[in-house]
Amino acid sequence: MINTIQKSGPKDVFMHLFSIILLYVSAGSFIALTFQFVNVVFPDPLNPYYDAGGVIRWSLAILIIIFPVFLWAARFLERDMARTPEKADLKIRKWLLYFTLFAAAGFIIGDLITLIFNFLEGDLTTRFLLKILVVLLVAAGVFGYYLNNLKKKPGEFSGNIRMFVWAVVAIVGVSVVYGFFVAGSPFKQRLVRFDSQKVNDLSNIQYQVISYWQNKNKLPASLDDLVNDISGYRPPIDSQTKESYKYRVTGNLSFELCANFNLTSEESNLGGRNYPKYSYPYPIDGQSDNWDHGVGEKCFTRTIDPEIYRPLEKVPAVR
Repeated sequence: MINTIQKSGPKDVFMHLFSIILLYVSAGSFIALTFQFVNVVFPDPLNPYYDAGGVIRWSLAILIIIFPVFLWAARFLERDMARTPEKADLKIRKWLLYFTLFAAAGFIIGDLITLIFNFLEGDLTTRFLLKILVVLLVAAGVFGYYLNNLKKKPGEFSGNIRMFVWAVVAIVGVSVVYGFFVAGSPFKQRLVRFDSQKVNDLSNIQYQVISYWQNKNKLPASLDDLVNDISGYRPPIDSQTKESYKYRVTGNLSFELCANFNLTSEESNLGGRNYPKYSYPYPIDGQSDNWDHGVGEKCFTRTIDPEIYRPLEKVPAVR
């Protein structure tokens, strides 16, 4: 007992806490990542403009850094206990492992309860079942590994456990690679952001053109007419080319807005590419059926309906 107390110190407490926190973060990020894969492959028709890309990229960033550090910390603790077997009986280690077993068992039980509840509710969709399966497998894997960790001798690493660890590493590695494939490369994502900004800019200009017509009962001859020193409004320019957007008057009530796009709308909208389309006058995160575009220059023709966008009544100026 005296020897155990002497071998226990701040480093032991820190490393065990560090390892278990890394485990929780890694498991949570992996679950979040696989959930987004399910959302992309089996989209929810009730959420037509859901974008999984942001969550996928965050999960990838966390896994790429945290998971290898977790593997290192777990290996460090295994080697430390192999050199000093009495450290297997440290209270901090036992408390954290039992708490992890408790949490994993709770997730498994909650998972099964949710499964039965949704079965009784008649809501057993493929996407729901896959998510339940992911949580069940992760929780069961954590429970089984750490239960074995409590039973085995310090430094012992059986063939089955070794195969399990390598399988986990392979699954996480494949998930990370697939995540890059689904979310797109950093270069492509930058093009997506440029296109999204262009759609938002065009929507903004369109609103200002309509407002101009309602106030003056005529369309602006050029975008320069929209400049307003009192409100401080200036028509946005293309953030990629640093050039003004193209605007043309095509009739008394019609006009065109043009921009050059890098990708198609479907390529830019990761989460919603398989969803049914709905038209909205203004884009949601740069996506709207009203602003569908291909690669290259796309001109959007707009015609103002005076019965919907009524001219504003002029109030005599007070002098």
